Amino acid sequence: MRNILPAAAFLLFITIVGFLWFPGHTYLQSDTQIYVPMLEHLRDRSVLGNDLVARSPHVAFTIYDEAALALRKIFKTDFQTVLSAQQLLFRFLGLIGVYLIATSAGVAAPAAAIISAILGLGATIVGPSVLSFEYEPVPRGFAVMLLLLAIGFAAHGRDVAAGAAAALAFLYHPPTTAPFWLVYFVLTLWPSATSTMARRIAGLVPLMAAVVVLFVCSRLQPGITEPQDFFSRISPEHEQIQRIRASYNWVSAWIGVWIWQYAALAVIAALALWRTWRHLSEDLRWFMAGLPVVGLMSVPVSYILLEGFKWSLIPQYQPARALLFVTVCAALAAALAAYHEVASGRVTAGFLWLLPAYAVPIFPRLADLFSWRSAGAQRKLLVWLLVSVGSTVAFWAVARRRKWFPVAVALAAAIPFYVIPAWAKVSNYPALHTLELESLATWARMNTPSDAVFLFPDAGKDLAPGIFRAKALRAVYVDWKSGGQVNYHRNFTDIWWERWQTLVEPGFRLSAIPEYFQRGIDFIVLKPEHRIPGAVPAYANRRYVVYYVPLLLGYTW
Repeated sequence: MRNILPAAAFLLFITIVGFLWFPGHTYLQSDTQIYVPMLEHLRDRSVLGNDLVARSPHVAFTIYDEAALALRKIFKTDFQTVLSAQQLLFRFLGLIGVYLIATSAGVAAPAAAIISAILGLGATIVGPSVLSFEYEPVPRGFAVMLLLLAIGFAAHGRDVAAGAAAALAFLYHPPTTAPFWLVYFVLTLWPSATSTMARRIAGLVPLMAAVVVLFVCSRLQPGITEPQDFFSRISPEHEQIQRIRASYNWVSAWIGVWIWQYAALAVIAALALWRTWRHLSEDLRWFMAGLPVVGLMSVPVSYILLEGFKWSLIPQYQPARALLFVTVCAALAAALAAYHEVASGRVTAGFLWLLPAYAVPIFPRLADLFSWRSAGAQRKLLVWLLVSVGSTVAFWAVARRRKWFPVAVALAAAIPFYVIPAWAKVSNYPALHTLELESLATWARMNTPSDAVFLFPDAGKDLAPGIFRAKALRAVYVDWKSGGQVNYHRNFTDIWWERWQTLVEPGFRLSAIPEYFQRGIDFIVLKPEHRIPGAVPAYANRRYVVYYVPLLLGYTW
């Protein structure tokens, strides 16, 4: 850990590059569409009081909301700023964790920085739909980064620091930390020298404190209209809704497609660990071997508990997302093996080990590696080979102490963040934010009552209504993204499903205007092609036309 300060400066640079370029970052494109309205309502009860999502928070068992509210109050800024600042900080700490893991495994500091950069390119875990480096500032993303830091500390025998980092991860997102703590508990119980066991037991103290803190916070959580249901069975009706809206929780919906991908990643992880085993500390061996095993076992566990027993906790806990650790450990172990092969003079073997490490961020679906015909696939394959060659050269320069190794390291670590999106055309997320949507939200926020209710009846599964809700601070009667809450609340599920099936799934109909009025919907937002002839819109731009529902009643009759 002697070289941590210069390495930290370089990793801070890599963090910023990764934030701006690749894997990048988003706001109000995915789960922040759910979290931000909840936070806004918790901050000010007069805001979004008529919104079903904002009134159904599921943040009682996390400090995500307390931290965001406190930071916003202290720094007198908005939620986007405080959440993005935390995202940057935790990504940086995650890269520090990977650096500590690599140095504990006998990797020279400059090469460890490259390995951190490789992991910093992120990974998409297809099937259960989760990311190693989340694009959005959400609790799970914060927790994963803190777990990488915790493993790094544990690999160096700093168990109290490891426990503190993992305990903070627990406070942000308890389910994500379960695989870490399971491995750590077994490691603590494993017969070892007295001093070693005492050190590991000391690492449990922060978790005990975190459990108390989380319990107290959950008891003081304001604004809960429907407590989360942990100990019941999912009814057939709710199962059908969840399979439609949240199929990623149901293993049978995707395992047949992706089982071979995770089997291949598990084999890569096992072979790479076999090549590097003698370089790993005892603690790191447990995590590098144990976490992928827990990840693989999470699939049958999820299947049995959810699809067999129909336990209502499982869609909230989402155990199959532990497959993340199979992907992360495979990429990390392969990168470690690559360095040791190069350092031992087996340069070609090192290059071959870097191929799976870089395949993870470039080819989320590993089967795409065998697609050669399209120009897009060929670009990806070329970039994949080039970045693997670059890191092989950098590892060789570090191992041989060439004078030019700093340049090689800087290029090998930084260039992939540019060439993967620019040359390989890997795009992690669509561009959802538009000037027209921003203008619509601004108009609504400035010109409609704070308790106004909007509906986007022709939006279908478009994510624009969720962006509008958070930016305009106006209630949206129902939208597709908010349906993700069917994992947490029974009453919400019934209400959301009825609203979705009745008002959005059929599309916009003139005959439904009286029903909009009866349901308390004040404004409808339509696409220009559904403009109502003869009716005067309250607002319009190139993408959206807004009508005040009470004024439409006379028109329809």
